[in-house]
Amino acid sequence: MRTLFIPKFPLNSLFLFSNSPFPFPIAAFRSLSFHSFHRSPSSAASSSSPTMPPRLAMISHVDSGGPLARRLWNKCRRESILSMYTPFCVCLACGTLNIDTFRHYIGQDVHFLKAFARAYELAAECADDDDAKHSINELRKAVSEELKMHASFVKEWTAADGKESPVNPATVKYTDFLLATASGKIEGAEGLANLATPFERTKLAAYALGAMTPCMRLYAYLAKEFKGVLGALHGDHPYKTWIENYASKGFEEAAERTEDVLEKLAATLTGEELDTIEKLYHQAMKLEQEFFCSQPVSQKTVLPLIKDHNPAEDRLVLFSDFDLTCTVVDSSAILAEIAIVRAPKPEQIQPEDQPITRMSSADLRNTWGVISRQYTEEYEECIDKVLPPKTEEFKFEDLCTALELLSDFEKRANNRVIESGVLKGLNFEDIRRAGEHLIIQDGCFNFFGTACKSENLNVGVHILSYCWCADLIRSSFNSGGLLTQVTIHANEFAFEEAVSTGDLVRRVESPLDKVHAFRKVLENYGNDRNNLTVYIGDSIGDLLCLLEADIGIVIGSSASLRRLATRFGVSFVPLYPSVVRKQKDLTKDSRRSWRGLSGILYTVNSWAEIHAFVLGC
Repeated sequence: MRTLFIPKFPLNSLFLFSNSPFPFPIAAFRSLSFHSFHRSPSSAASSSSPTMPPRLAMISHVDSGGPLARRLWNKCRRESILSMYTPFCVCLACGTLNIDTFRHYIGQDVHFLKAFARAYELAAECADDDDAKHSINELRKAVSEELKMHASFVKEWTAADGKESPVNPATVKYTDFLLATASGKIEGAEGLANLATPFERTKLAAYALGAMTPCMRLYAYLAKEFKGVLGALHGDHPYKTWIENYASKGFEEAAERTEDVLEKLAATLTGEELDTIEKLYHQAMKLEQEFFCSQPVSQKTVLPLIKDHNPAEDRLVLFSDFDLTCTVVDSSAILAEIAIVRAPKPEQIQPEDQPITRMSSADLRNTWGVISRQYTEEYEECIDKVLPPKTEEFKFEDLCTALELLSDFEKRANNRVIESGVLKGLNFEDIRRAGEHLIIQDGCFNFFGTACKSENLNVGVHILSYCWCADLIRSSFNSGGLLTQVTIHANEFAFEEAVSTGDLVRRVESPLDKVHAFRKVLENYGNDRNNLTVYIGDSIGDLLCLLEADIGIVIGSSASLRRLATRFGVSFVPLYPSVVRKQKDLTKDSRRSWRGLSGILYTVNSWAEIHAFVLGC
């Protein structure tokens, strides 16, 4: 859905595009959106993670203020999510983790904690501030207590032969990194050869805490997530003590103390030195992720989704919406602003040889405003008309009937846009450059790129979008190096001499059009392989596809989507607790447990969750 309000742009607004020839402020684009009236503000700003080519302006959604440790943690949310979705952590959370696997993990963690205690000791020796030194020593004592707890675990879960597990490479890599950092052996860090001055020693202590803080925060985070799903699981949980220890108030306080000490030690550091801490923090998070990934899980698991994928027999088909699912801003807002910025001023005389006559920028802005207000008012009326009394029973056919009315409305709205002439005169080159610099949700292109480049996957990727101009989408995916791997299903501008005529080649205008395109794709693939379908979307326009896919994933938070869908018996459940439940119920004879038309949609906050769930770490 779209809504369009035409704002007056503040001169100091943040620009939407990097290195863009257009002065397009991002605040303005949120207002200009013709599609996105129904979405809550959080739907366009709820993800975090991977890096992309520098030419793409990615949005980070990281707090620019607040304590240092919080900012660093937010920047590393991808690693925390990938850790949480490892088979080891999922099996631990649901309580079905093989005892031998847990024994092995405890043995690895003991080696790690010994290195952790030694790193604290080295950091305390370097801390010049008495309070900081005392705090670090207290933290080291807490690690000693943790080792005692692990000793009880080791005693309780000792292998039958009494042998210790050998230290695996991931553990060695992590402990070597910690001890090297605490000893001052830090790549790229200057001034650590001579630790004669208090400042140099304090700086080294800060670096050591920067490498240690993420471990504390990650364990507290994972344990709280595990404890959050325990209530939904029945029976005695064999690893409840472990979970409650790391989810306890005491451990949370220890994590906060570590972060407070880091804040104090880093208070006098330069920007370059703070960058070093950030690199160490991120490296530690990656090593934590590798540590959890490396735990040998021999039992059958539900994750990652592609674990049993055989390219000769299976096909993974990924579908996604584009506007506010892949992007931060709705495409109609971008097209509107290109039209307004490039339109002639009222006083300008248009050349007689210009192929298409355009309205002035002032008239164009006013027309957009009228169309937007009409759309918003009629959309609300349409939704109110199709809402039935709430039911607990999933009624897919009734939902399809209701969305037929919405589909008719969307097509009438597009008719008004075409007849108004507001899409006339857009230059193809402007559209192409706008697509190249479009802000993409963190992790989106990384996910599609990883899936497409995997030699062990038979995968198809399809974008289904209401976007008026598929060339904008093509340009965006091309900038991410993905155009040849992705099939785009969207409307097209009609062009004359690379200038839009104002007409549309209509292909996807409504929820029914989207689901027809979805079905057509699967029909074209045929039955030569087992198709597993995943649809990722964020709005009412995606609802039928989300429900027909084997796995429908809702990213962000759309109030109108939930309002409409729940009236027809659709349930929205967080993805991670659902994965944990499926793991608990998994048996050797379990068949594929993800099926379409179940009436259940899975919710996530970021593309990192989708990546972890589908592709793993």
